[in-house]
Amino acid sequence: MMGNPSLPLEAWTNFYVILGSSAGGLTGLTFVVIALVSEAQSVRWSGLRAYITPTVVHFCSVLGIAALLNVPGQTASSLGLCLDVAGLTGVGYSIGTVVHLYRNRSLYTPVAEDWIWNAWLPTLCYLALLIAGMLAPWHASITLYTTAAVSLLLLYIGIHNAWDIAVWFTAQRPPAQRESAKPPQASPP
Repeated sequence: MMGNPSLPLEAWTNFYVILGSSAGGLTGLTFVVIALVSEAQSVRWSGLRAYITPTVVHFCSVLGIAALLNVPGQTASSLGLCLDVAGLTGVGYSIGTVVHLYRNRSLYTPVAEDWIWNAWLPTLCYLALLIAGMLAPWHASITLYTTAAVSLLLLYIGIHNAWDIAVWFTAQRPPAQRESAKPPQASPP
């Protein structure tokens, strides 16, 4: 691109407003769930933290990308630099998550689905973001579509993982807690 002109980001505004709002809302909801879960005595936080924190990080990444793509006057080079930093940071964080999952196997042994949704898919997303950032000065259109796809996939990964955590926690509660959580049964007449 000659002269580093501004990118046509206005066309993406609604997309990123919706995605950013969703990511922000889901981040807040995750904090509420964490607060509710923390009241239970049966929670093993060291193992659960390996799954909750990355979920919040993915939601916050989507929120950050949405904010980044709504910055006025963004050029292909500035966007590329920002995406490179975000992608590199995400790849580093994802590698840390893989190490954390591996080290916590004594508390919980991850199954294939855990590795896919908590390690491999996020790592691929952040790698794609890094590559999109590198391509930005020469292929702005590809960068914009790749960034949108990565943002949407990270949001879906976060939703999947948050749901997985909620289901896991519900299944792990002691039977007495599960029974007390059930609505009272009406007695037959």
